[in-house]
Amino acid sequence: MTSDQERLNEVYREILARAPEHDLVPSLDRIAAVLELLGDPQRGYRAIHLTGTNGKTSTTRMVERLVREHGLRTGRFVSPHLSEVRERISVDGVPLAPDRFVETYDEVRPYLDLVDARVAGAGGPRLTFFEVLVAMAYAAFADAPVDVAVVEVGMGGAWDATNLIDAEVAVVLPISMDHERFLGRDLSSIATEKSGIIKPGAVAVLAEQPLEAYEVLVRRAEQVGASVVREGVEFGLASREVAVGGQLITVQGIGGGLYDDLFLPLHGAHQARNAACALAAAEAFLGVDAGPLDVDTVRAAFAGVDSPGRLEIVRRSPTVLVDAAHNPAGAQVLAQALEESFSFSRLVGLVGVLEDKDAEGILDALEPVLDEVVVSRSSSPRSIEPDVLGAVAVEVFGADRVHVVQRLDEAIDVAVARAEVDGLPGSGVVATGSITLAADVRTLLGVRSPAAAR
Repeated sequence: MTSDQERLNEVYREILARAPEHDLVPSLDRIAAVLELLGDPQRGYRAIHLTGTNGKTSTTRMVERLVREHGLRTGRFVSPHLSEVRERISVDGVPLAPDRFVETYDEVRPYLDLVDARVAGAGGPRLTFFEVLVAMAYAAFADAPVDVAVVEVGMGGAWDATNLIDAEVAVVLPISMDHERFLGRDLSSIATEKSGIIKPGAVAVLAEQPLEAYEVLVRRAEQVGASVVREGVEFGLASREVAVGGQLITVQGIGGGLYDDLFLPLHGAHQARNAACALAAAEAFLGVDAGPLDVDTVRAAFAGVDSPGRLEIVRRSPTVLVDAAHNPAGAQVLAQALEESFSFSRLVGLVGVLEDKDAEGILDALEPVLDEVVVSRSSSPRSIEPDVLGAVAVEVFGADRVHVVQRLDEAIDVAVARAEVDGLPGSGVVATGSITLAADVRTLLGVRSPAAAR
């Protein structure tokens, strides 16, 4: 008899055999056709949609927790996953169980096959890996059923497969350069793609943006008749202070209310600002006409937030952290958070970067906070070869601060040894540069998948 886990592995291999999610195909025709055959499940519940360059997953998790704490049944879709594909699709904060994940795939597969055959007949490509997961998520949310789906885009916005939902709240987190091959070579082009999630009559919650991006987003909102609430104007972070295990924040909401003494168990100013955006999104969705949300409910929601792979401690003595920063902007806020929230006597970076990323920019951002760097590669076939990445690191750090290790398991040992070389207490290692590297380090150090035992 085939176990649930064995069948799950078979299903994952089938989905993985399709075009990878980092290959954006600028068409919604295939996913629209599948959803239509399924009865357009995405129309059976309300939705909140999130995009931006960095902070999407953490903020999606915060928004979902806030609306769930207010008594609504939630669906949550995030990407990519850290350790296991089930992490992407959750109902009431719990990833689909292996048997339910398989059942969902089996339910949508006949419709996938129909659309694949139809498209192939016209000479087009099959549905992609990401499109299949989106179809599964929207079907699973309808089956649950959920009251609201909180959905993170995969890449961009307008052409992203998630964009078949008519979300009444669209959250646009800070925009910077990333995925230029697909989204454009300047901030205006990238913002144009991401602005596509702002739908007619929606509320657009805008994090602080570069002027070039901000103008595009506001113009899109005006064109479709969406209202706009802006960080630093209608809402924002009023105060924050570092606390044990996270930070204490005060947020001014869009309704004028002040939410104080909010404990956020995540590190860094960027997470505090993500929290402000999440709270504004929850207010916009739940409505603030009758006044601010109940502050105790908001406190309970934030206190229960987690975001695996985001400045996550995965080992102690020495401390080993993993962070999914994979572009220069993400690396910069990581460096700032490390300086603010941790007092390492010596800190070594373990870095692996994917081929389509700005490796030099990532290393430049990290250099001021790292004593040495160990470069390696993750399990992704898109990883930059360690020798190649090592040459880039030498240009940034100097040869005496760079160590090149081919195997990641050995690289962890080298990084730990270099952190402890002086024998001083309080040393640490931070593993970063790609989501897959963060995930692989978590696995090698025995950290359970966020979907484990669910």
